[in-house]
Amino acid sequence: MAAEHLGAQHLASERVDHRFKGLPMDAEGLTVGELAAQRRDLFTGGFTTPVLALSAEALEHNLALLETYAERHGLAFAPHGKTSMAPQLFDRQIAYGAWGITAAVPHQARVCRAFGIRRIFLANELVDAAALRWVAAEQDRDPDFRFLCYVDSVRGVELMDQALRGSGRPVDVVVELGAGDGARTGARTEADCAAVADAVAATSTLRLAGVAGYEAEVPGATSASVGAWLRRLTALAVEFDKAGRFADGPDEIVVSAGGSAWFDTVAEVFADIPPLSRPVLKLLRSGAYVSHDDGQYRNLTPFKRIPEEGALRPAFRLWAQVVSRPSVGQAFVNAGKRDAAYDLHLPEAQVVRSARDGSIRPADGITVSRLSDQHIWLDTTDGAEALEVGDWVGLGLSHPCTVFEKWQLIPLVEEDGTVVDFVRTFF
Repeated sequence: MAAEHLGAQHLASERVDHRFKGLPMDAEGLTVGELAAQRRDLFTGGFTTPVLALSAEALEHNLALLETYAERHGLAFAPHGKTSMAPQLFDRQIAYGAWGITAAVPHQARVCRAFGIRRIFLANELVDAAALRWVAAEQDRDPDFRFLCYVDSVRGVELMDQALRGSGRPVDVVVELGAGDGARTGARTEADCAAVADAVAATSTLRLAGVAGYEAEVPGATSASVGAWLRRLTALAVEFDKAGRFADGPDEIVVSAGGSAWFDTVAEVFADIPPLSRPVLKLLRSGAYVSHDDGQYRNLTPFKRIPEEGALRPAFRLWAQVVSRPSVGQAFVNAGKRDAAYDLHLPEAQVVRSARDGSIRPADGITVSRLSDQHIWLDTTDGAEALEVGDWVGLGLSHPCTVFEKWQLIPLVEEDGTVVDFVRTFF
């Protein structure tokens, strides 16, 4: 019998208190569901700065766009859960056609299972004995649970086999092909991959389910070099199939790749996979699309190369308040490294909301120059003379993975400022 799982009702019943940044102080003691039902205005409903807002409209658009893209190109989709670590968003992604959720480490898989995710692709070699025993127990407890993870070494297979002896169902694994010398994980050559597959075949605790990798790690990645590596990956699947390596595996052969920067090339190469001995699950794993951003993925998204297929919309905006205006060329807002991602790009000032009349205008002449722990430094030039202490500045953010992790409860906000829900994260 499957374990009982948490769900939306559990999240809605959580109490609003000091743990959650930016929420109205007079909401103390309300449940999250009760606060959401009040449909407060982000600007006038008691929210304190800094506060991160997630656009309801942009979120919906992005979810629908990737569903349509995957369907159009014959791809299954297991978005990477590490981006948001938000079970509510996992549920939305699955409602919009996702096959399952990708994870990177055991904690992320546990969060997925706690909230009832039935299919987990762990994009790492899992050699932690305690975590492997937990996976085996979950498989034994829930016959509908499907779990896959990477293997990229004979030693890793040996450790997995030792930990899993005596368990029920074997654990499905995919051999990871490394993206090149000096890249991240993965067996470096086809011969290395074959040796790992042979090691899997020698166990009774593991089943070879397919091949996988991460194309963004190709050194000096270009469309041509990424395409060449992807063709190596798909050729490996073909060769493994010809050799009968999948004979004792599941009913489909998994071929998986696809971060958020090259999924157009993945779709193009995966379209050329020839018929194999059983159906092929062409599994894309992009995760950043759910919120998109105003930096890293705005620059890297494949939709810039394929505009005819649509465009993602940035869904995050961090609102902070001007707390000091010491000179005509300088201002400070009360957000900083504790609130905004800064590992890839600095935030960008986009709009200003006047503290005098609530009007919103473009943040002309305002540039973010640096971040302190709890201050963002703004350089102000021509056009920014009207910026005053008390004004709210709306900032675009880069790199969703490090935005989500700084906020435990994020208001979901409609275009008119109405807060309609809250998204809970578990990092």
